[in-house]
Amino acid sequence: MDKIALTAGALYVIVLLRAGGTFAVGWLAGAGARRSRFAGRISSARFQRAERAIQRWGAPVVAVSFLTVGFQTAANFLAGSMRMPLPRYLPALFVGGACWALIYATAGLGVLEVLGRLFAEQTALGVSAVAVLLAAMCGVVVYRKRRATLPSGDSVAEES
Repeated sequence: MDKIALTAGALYVIVLLRAGGTFAVGWLAGAGARRSRFAGRISSARFQRAERAIQRWGAPVVAVSFLTVGFQTAANFLAGSMRMPLPRYLPALFVGGACWALIYATAGLGVLEVLGRLFAEQTALGVSAVAVLLAAMCGVVVYRKRRATLPSGDSVAEES
């Protein structure tokens, strides 16, 4: 249990620094955009409505974003660039970051322990499992690249 608590604590500090830093960078980028040639676009009524909605309702989105993969950085940056007030942002950061740290500490340590036992007890099976995972990941990357380079309207089935 001490290992999980220590790992969760370390991950919590990491996520607070990373997500808080992303929020700060977004805040600075938003401030810079407000002083740039984009200031006219940013001052439009439509943009102001969107900014007010994010300032008011964005905190739950920020908190839930920590349970997703690949969305949390965008959510934190957007919250900063749209000037979400700190009294709304910080609780979302603390709650979402705690959930993220606990999930990764428990599930991450569990996966590492299983892989460690697998390699120690049945090395060939462990190597095979890693090879299959790597091959699957490579297959996904190749598939996505192939789909991205196809002209619109074409599909993989039409190529065959």
